[in-house]
Parts: sequence; structure tokens; C-alpha cells
Amino acid sequence: MSTTGGATSIRPLIRLGDGIPVDTPRVPAREAAERELSKPMYHENDPNLLQRAINRLWEWIGDLLDAASGAAPGGPLGLAVVVLVVVALLAALWWRLGTPRRVPGPAGSLFEDGPRSAAEHRASAEAHAAAERWNEAVQERMRAIVRSLEERALLDPRPSRTADEAAAEAGRPLPHHADRLRAAAGEFDDVTYGGRTADQGTYLRLRELDLDLERAKPQLSTASGGTAE
Repeated sequence: MSTTGGATSIRPLIRLGDGIPVDTPRVPAREAAERELSKPMYHENDPNLLQRAINRLWEWIGDLLDAASGAAPGGPLGLAVVVLVVVALLAALWWRLGTPRRVPGPAGSLFEDGPRSAAEHRASAEAHAAAERWNEAVQERMRAIVRSLEERALLDPRPSRTADEAAAEAGRPLPHHADRLRAAAGEFDDVTYGGRTADQGTYLRLRELDLDLERAKPQLSTASGGTAE
């Protein structure tokens, strides 16, 4: 220890082997301390890289929320109201639009129960529609469409056929209705596998398609390559 002009400064002392203290300058002493503290034994409980990244992320989110609460009208209360409104809007959109459209796979057969006639499927569809069970009404009306085409020999009866396969096959003899058939198959897939909810408009489109197909005349390929209605 040394005193200069009334001020006291402390300089580290290191003892030699014979016990005689040696006055060590500050810089070498600091470097020695840094080398000592850099040893792994002092850092065994330090957070790893992932933990540090997560901590930094939470700090960033906290700073962002603090800044937003300061800028939002009403401070933190105003920010909470804004967050609740955004969550409510997202929930309303999710409820209205449902889950994203499913890409239909080969396992989704159109008919799940025993064979029924087109008339039976239509009657079932109308009963569901009267009770405003639009999902079931859409499913039964699509089954009525495909069964009717099978009964008219425009499609070969095949229980494992999917709605998309039926639409693609029926579009060949009925090319003027091919787009509507694909759209109807998509509606069937959406309510059956995609978690979406049908409405009255969806059912009425399939019902109108069913009626139009009953009156439609198929285009059959001739041996010369032309078509005949």
C-alpha cells in the first residue's frame, strides 16, 4: 500500500518462495486474473449456446413489448386490447376458412358403406339438407352423382374409387361438365377430409350439377375419331 497526496492506492502483492512480498504492477496482475478466470472449471454452469440464444430472444421480445406498450394508446392496457383484437380476428378467420385444403390421397374412397342407389343417396342428401347438416348433405349428393353415372354406364362400378377419380373419369364423356365435376369433388374432399364446413350454397351447387348431369348427353368416341352426342 502506498499513499500519495492523501490518496491511497492498493497494488496487489505476490509473495516469493521465502515469504517476501513483491509489489506487482496492475496490468500484469489483471492479465493473470483473466487467465485464471478463463479456466473451464469456472464456466461449468454457464448457459450453453442455445440457452443464450433463447435468453437473448426473450430479452428482444420483452424490449419489443415494452416499446409497443409505450407507443400504443393507453399504454400496456391499450396494447393488451390490441393483442386481443388480433387474436379474435385470427380465430374468426380460422373458423370461417377452416384448415387448408387437403391434397386427396388414394385411400379416401367415395363410398364407405354398402351399395345404395342414386335415388337413395339423393333422398339422404335432401334429409340432411332439411336439417341443415350441410356437410352430410354435400357428401350424399356427391355420392348420388357418381352412383347415377354408374347406373347410366358412364362409369364402371368401383367401390374404392375416390371423388377425384370419379370426376376425372366422368369428365371424359361429359366434357362440358368436367370443371364442375372437379369442383364438386374438391368440395367433397374439403368437408370429408379437410375439416372444412359446407354451407347451403355449397350443397345447392352440387344439387344443380346432379340435375344437369341427369339431362346431359355423353359424348362418345367413334371409330373414326369423331364424337357423337
